[in-house]
Parts: sequence; structure tokens; C-alpha cells
Amino acid sequence: MTFFQLYGDQLVTAIFQHLYISFVSLALGAIVAVPLGVLLTRTPKLANIVLGITSALQTIPSLALLTLMIPFLGIGRFPAIVALFIYSLLPILRNTYIGLKNVDAHYLDVAKGMGMTPVQSIIQVELPLALPTIMAGIRLGAVYVIAWASLASYIGAGGLGVLIFSGLDNYQPSLIFAGTIPVTILALLADFLLGKLEYKLTPSALRKAENE
Repeated sequence: MTFFQLYGDQLVTAIFQHLYISFVSLALGAIVAVPLGVLLTRTPKLANIVLGITSALQTIPSLALLTLMIPFLGIGRFPAIVALFIYSLLPILRNTYIGLKNVDAHYLDVAKGMGMTPVQSIIQVELPLALPTIMAGIRLGAVYVIAWASLASYIGAGGLGVLIFSGLDNYQPSLIFAGTIPVTILALLADFLLGKLEYKLTPSALRKAENE
């Protein structure tokens, strides 16, 4: 009880900062990666280049990437969001590309036979069928972003990392736990909620086929 009296307000603020940074980064990642993944299925040569670049960016240590943002974007939430956005791209982009490439050609033939345009085929047939794979990438990206957002405090972005590193610097295990436990809970909760969203958005016929 004493801990919450001392740090309760700081903890609540840190949680909201962490959620804001993570949500904006993941949302931007999905907004960019899903359309780009669709485009890459139509341009195989470009796909190898873009996927290679995003894979290379993924290998940069998160703290190093955050540090590299400082000379260009300064400190604060914006550079942290940019760095986390870059990290969210690969799982979403890769899963979108794989999910669309694995759509059965028979469905594409049926869509074409019904007179659908390429855009209509993508929106009404391919994306719904690829949705489970795409959502798996978004769920993975969410877990990554929420975990790595803890490091954003190093460049003044706030979040639960403030408590974690304050606890490490001052040898206060209670602060470390106060930062680490909510991060874990938020990551698990995000994965659970996105799983529920995936279930709601997946066509019922596809859900029945998967359960059989």
C-alpha cells in the first residue's frame, strides 16, 4: 500500500504513456505494412528487396536504433514512435505477403469469373482469406512493440521503462517489478484482444473450415 501511495500516480502515467507509444507505433506499422504487403505480392522482384531491407532493420538492436534517432529527430516520444514503427513493420509486412501469396488460386479464379476487378478481388477475397496470417503478424508486432517500448525512456519518451531503469539505478526491486509486471500484462492482454478481433473479422466459412 505504501508503494502505491508513493508511486501510484507515476505508475498510472507511465502505463498511459506506454500504451500511447505502443498503440501509435503499431497502428502506423499496420497502416503502412498491410498495403505494402499487398503491393509486394504484385511485384515479386521488389518484394525480395523490400523484405530484405526490413529484415536488416530488424537486426539492429532496439537500443541502438533508438540512439540513432537522436541526431535526426531529437529526443522524446516522436523518435521513439518512429523506431518502434520500424520494428513493427517486418512481422506485419512478412505475414501479409505470405498470407496473400498462400491464398488458393481457385478462389482467385472464382473472383475473376464473377467479374471482380483486381482491387475488388483483393478487398473482398484475398484479404479476408489471408486475415488469420496477417493478424498473427500484427499480434507478434504488438508484443514486440510493447516490450521494446520499455527502452523508449532512454530517449525521454516516458513509459514503464522509467520505473524499470529507475529501479535498476537506485537498487529498488519494487520499482523494477512495478515496471516489468505491467509490461508483461499489457503484452499478453494485447495478444488476447487482437486474437478476439481476429476471430470476429475472420469469415465464418473460414472459421468452420479451420475447426473441421
